[in-house]
Amino acid sequence: MARGLGMFVVLALAFAVVWATNHSPLQDFCVADMSGQVLVNGFTCKNPKWVQASDFYFSGMHIKGNTSNALGSSVTLAFVFQISGLNTLGISLARLDFAPWGIIPPHTHPRATEILTVLEGQIQVGFVTSNPENRHFSKVLNKGDVFVFPVNLVHYQRNVGNTYAVAIVALSSQNPGVIPIANAVFGSNPDISTDILAKAFQVSDDVISDIQLKF
Repeated sequence: MARGLGMFVVLALAFAVVWATNHSPLQDFCVADMSGQVLVNGFTCKNPKWVQASDFYFSGMHIKGNTSNALGSSVTLAFVFQISGLNTLGISLARLDFAPWGIIPPHTHPRATEILTVLEGQIQVGFVTSNPENRHFSKVLNKGDVFVFPVNLVHYQRNVGNTYAVAIVALSSQNPGVIPIANAVFGSNPDISTDILAKAFQVSDDVISDIQLKF
C-alpha cells in the first residue's frame, strides 16, 4: 500500500511538471490566422494549403531603430504579429537600439524569459527578485556578452557609453507581453487613485499628480 502511494505521488509530481510547461506542437506548424474569429489561447491555424514561405519570414533586424525620444531607445519586434509562423512555437525576437545613455525602463514580460546578446556598445542590465528579498542583480555587458532575465521579473537595460549601442533579445513566447512599471502605475486607464499611490510611494498627492500628467 505504501509503495503504491509512493508511486502515485511520484506520478502526480511528474504530471505537475509536464503541465506546468507549454504543450509541444501537435503538427509541423500552425501559422496564425489573424482574421480568425475563434478565441483561443493564441491564434487559430491558417489552412496549411494556404501557407507560404513569407509566413515564416521577417526583414528589418538590420535597420537601426529611431532613438529620438525621451528614453533614447527603440525596440524592433519580431513577435507572432510580425511573423505569423511563430504561432504555437513559443519563441520570439527583438532588436534593442540605444542612443548614448538611453534606457529601456523597468518592465516585466508576464509570459517569457528573455536572453540578451550585446552586438555593439556597452549596456548595463539588471533585474530584481520577488518579495521579500527584492535582490537586485546588475552587470555591465560588452560586445558579445549574454545575460538572462527570468520570466516575469522586473528588469531594465541602459547604454552606459557615449556611443550608440545595440542588442538582440530572444524570448520564450510568441507573444511575451510587456508591462512597463511606470506606465502601468502612473498611466493606467482610468487612473489609480492619487491617495493610494501617494501612500504606496510615501510622497504627497501633488507629486503623484505631477508624475501622472507625464503619462
